[in-house]
Formats: sequence, C-alpha cells, structure tokens
Amino acid sequence: MKVWIEVLTPKQVLFFEPLYRALEGRGHEALITTRVYREAEQTLGLKKLRFSVVGSHGGGTAFGKLIASAERITKLANLIQRWKPGVAVSFSSVEASRVAFGLGIPHVAANDSPHSWMVARLTIPLTNFLCCPWIIGRSVWKEFGGPMRKVILYRALDPAAWLKRHHPKDKVLRQLGLKKDRPIVVFRTEEAFASYLMGKASDKEPVVGPIIDELLRRGLECQVVVSTRYGMQAPVIRKRFGEKVTVVDRIVDATSLLSYSSAFVGSGGTMTVEAALLGIPSISCFPGPKPLYIQYLERLGIVKTIRSPREITSNIQRILNEPEAFESQKKKGKQLLAKMEDPVAKILSAVELAGKERGH
Repeated sequence: MKVWIEVLTPKQVLFFEPLYRALEGRGHEALITTRVYREAEQTLGLKKLRFSVVGSHGGGTAFGKLIASAERITKLANLIQRWKPGVAVSFSSVEASRVAFGLGIPHVAANDSPHSWMVARLTIPLTNFLCCPWIIGRSVWKEFGGPMRKVILYRALDPAAWLKRHHPKDKVLRQLGLKKDRPIVVFRTEEAFASYLMGKASDKEPVVGPIIDELLRRGLECQVVVSTRYGMQAPVIRKRFGEKVTVVDRIVDATSLLSYSSAFVGSGGTMTVEAALLGIPSISCFPGPKPLYIQYLERLGIVKTIRSPREITSNIQRILNEPEAFESQKKKGKQLLAKMEDPVAKILSAVELAGKERGH
C-alpha cells in the first residue's frame, strides 16, 4: 500500500518519523511532503528522511495564509494524482485534508490541538479517522463536525511517540558551546505565525524577552539558551542580549538539549510537554488560550503556568538553588512517560484499517 504523509512542523516530523519507519518495515511505500519552512526541512534532514517540498508557509497574515494554502492545494493535487496513494496521513493539514477529500483518498489525521480552531474547522469534517490523546476525548471534536465513531484515543501525549525511542547524546552541548557541569536554562519562543496566536504574539517582541532580561539582571549562575523559530526571532534576541545568551537558530537535537537542562521556560506547547515528561522542571508562559495538554500537566503538578517575568525568574532561582525540592516533580514526569502507550501503534492500525476499507 502507498501512504502519503504530510509534515508541516518539526514536531510533526518527530511524531511521524516512527510511523514512516514502521510502514516501510511492513512493506508499505511512504511519501513525505512538506512546504518551504526552514525548521521542518532541517528536521527532516536531521532524521535522514526523503521528502518533497510543495508550496510555502503563508506567514503571519490571514491573506498570506489563504493564498499560500490555495497554491499548495493545486500543487499537491497534481503530485498526489500522479502518485496515487491508498491513504493520506497528516496532523490535520488543511491542504492535505482538502486534496485527500477531493481525490477520494481516506485521510487519517492526528490532532492534539483543538485550540487551533481555524484549522480544526477546515479539516476535521474531511477526516476519516481522527487520532488524539485520551485527555482530549471525543466530544470536543463534535462542534467541528468530527467523525465521532472514528475518533481513536491513545493514552499518551504526542511527544511520547519520540521520547520513548530517544537516547540523549551530549554532542548537542558541544555544538552549542555549552558546559555540561554548569546549569542550563532553556527558553522556547512562541509560534508567532500560528493562526490561534494572531494578534496575541509578535515575532519582533518574543514573550520570553522580559523574562531573560530579569534572569540576567539577577546574575544567576546558569547558561541561558534560547530556541527560536522562523529565522526572524534569532536576530531580535541576538540584538537584545548579545553574547549573554546562546541562540539556537537552526535545528539541533533539542530533546537531548532538554535532557541536560536544569529548567525550561516555554511560550509554545510541544517542548513544554517534552521537558515535563523528561522530568525537567517546566514553566509555561504560553500567550494564547491554554492548550488542554498543558492544563493536564498543570493538574499533575509537573508544569506551572506563570506570566510574570519576576515570578518566573524567582521560580528558576529556586530550581537552581534547591534542586532537591523538585525531585518528586522530576520523578513524576518520568513515571508519567513510562506509563504512556505508544501513539504510533494506534495510528499505524488506523492507517492499515483505512487502507483495507478502501480495498488496498
């Protein structure tokens, strides 16, 4: 069977890589498509995956997104009509959903982000099987016209798909010029171009900026690392902080970087979940409506949502000065990951079922 996999972000590359390997291991043929987007292409290269680049990212405006999406649909339709896959898989890609629906190809979608409601409205009604974490459940998709009888739940958060297979390598520390024997505090900037953050975030003024200001002002003994997005945030951070921080403006083994960190502050979603499940004390300063998975980790006491730069810095100070006070939190995160099932097995079953239903 031929399976088309669409990946649009680094998270989706990490999430679908094990599925791609599993499909090939079972004798299926897989095609990966992406768009012109530095982070996604670099992550695919890092994982040594073959892929086709079709169309581009629409940027931070509604008009730009609409035009780029329309152009991508046309280009993808031509490619997929020639390749003729039996099943399509995506993380609720708007373009993949439309092309699969238009060409009569069953579409298996994964989605842990109902807060990204614009994408959900455009994709969920066109989805044949929808796979998502059990904490989200089925009912939340009803308002988007979801395939209620075909919502497949897995008892895991998405990063479990790669964290369960990951072994930390300290090569990333050498790449970034970091010392293993000094505390590392990692910051992740927000996805300023995301539809659900339009009007709430700006690429020129990352949410983490004032927090780093406060951290440096206090002169804490740590190495500050800032993981940026899109290639536009890095110059802003460099101009503001110079050599006082290490700016990551290319794809590295971020999971290993987190594994060697003392604390994490994220204004996105995926890396915050990763850090928490790796047992790293984690703080979320997400600027939009709080994702369900962050709410879940908060209830378990392994993520804190704090918006005040001063309060976040005080928390980091305590993490660095009293690491023993966070031992139970670290343990809880690792135990939670160990208990989670592998999402890949559930998605693979859905893909093969969708193929059988179509007669492939």
